[in-house]
Amino acid sequence: MSARPARTLRTVTAAGAADTYDLAVDPTRSTLDTALRVARLAEDARIDMLFTADLLSFGAQGSIGSQEPLVFVSALSQVTSRIGLIATVSTTFHHPFNLARLFGTLDHVSNGRAAWNLVTSSLGEENFGPGGLPSPEDRYARAAETLDVVNALWDSWDPDALTVGADGRAVLHPERVHRIDHSGRFFDVAGPINIPPLPQRRPVQIQAGQSDAGRALGARYAEIVFTSLPTLDIALDFTRRIRAEAAAHGRADGLPLIFSSFHATYGATEEEARRLLRERRESIDFDRGRAQVADMLGGGVDLAALAELPLDAPLPESLLPDVRTVNRRRGRVGIFAGYVRQGYTLRELVVAAQDTGHWAEVGTPEQLADKVEERFRAGVLDVISLNGLADPRQHELVVDGLLAELRRRGIVADDYEGTTLRENLGLELPARRPVVRL
Repeated sequence: MSARPARTLRTVTAAGAADTYDLAVDPTRSTLDTALRVARLAEDARIDMLFTADLLSFGAQGSIGSQEPLVFVSALSQVTSRIGLIATVSTTFHHPFNLARLFGTLDHVSNGRAAWNLVTSSLGEENFGPGGLPSPEDRYARAAETLDVVNALWDSWDPDALTVGADGRAVLHPERVHRIDHSGRFFDVAGPINIPPLPQRRPVQIQAGQSDAGRALGARYAEIVFTSLPTLDIALDFTRRIRAEAAAHGRADGLPLIFSSFHATYGATEEEARRLLRERRESIDFDRGRAQVADMLGGGVDLAALAELPLDAPLPESLLPDVRTVNRRRGRVGIFAGYVRQGYTLRELVVAAQDTGHWAEVGTPEQLADKVEERFRAGVLDVISLNGLADPRQHELVVDGLLAELRRRGIVADDYEGTTLRENLGLELPARRPVVRL
């Protein structure tokens, strides 16, 4: 039996998609220029994956626009050869047959580098017909059924359904392609999928969510879970819970992998890093920040009461919503409600809202490497985002500083390990789903 490879930390950087415009070129024209440059820089640095977010409402979270992630990463696939490509797509507003074909095609055009960041959406419902945003429970139930359908479709072709004939041409064996005949609460899908087997068989599945329902979905299906873990204690608790739930589903040890967004303030010296953090905080618009705090608490907080509250006064717990009544990002609400119960002042809540509940640190690359290593060794960090590669100073501090230091410590691999994203992440494929014969 071969030895199991040593665990390493995987890396991600944002490629764009949301709010990707170059105003210096033409304020009316979106452009791939910056994203293409980031993609090449990231692959040169042997970063494992490019991440694209998505927004489904105009002006959402301060954006001026949003590109469609699947089209966006398809373009990036043509200027890269090894780096993984993550597209964020909602299950609330898409049909699983289309999702299976879209991500399957992305896996083909990228030669096995596709990854799906599954979200259930907390906004954008005004653009998708009547009924408003479904409850979190219904959104996650739909997401679970979507994954059942999509995975069954991707497994509907046997590995030998396509073979090479004596003349070198592909030969299709229809008897090795199978219906799925799914009939569920949300969907009826006969199948099979009408594109050939994927290079990875299934694209890597990432899920974003931290509420109880989100954690349950991630424990059952996700290979990587992207979530807000601002402190080590919160990360330890979340990881313990989701891994226990995953084990109850019979999943392998170490699944799902834990993916944290790392909001780092870098300095060549500690003094410089602290100065940059201080300047950033001094530039905060605290009037706008009150609305950000309300958003972090689910949007149901009385803004008039927040407007009257002194910045250095604690937020009264009486203003907190009942999390069971919140229809958006319950996990994030739980984090900020916890801050309120700890006695955070409104000023401190506004500052925390700038990082939207994510993990934030400040220091030199070596000091930041200490923080990263602490979480990695604690088993609560498997994938980390490292952003800012397009800025020359930030690129130096991230790639030549933090990333180089993590490699020196043996935490991050020096190079890609395979040609597909699954190979590079060390993720094995789950067992194939039972099929119905045609």
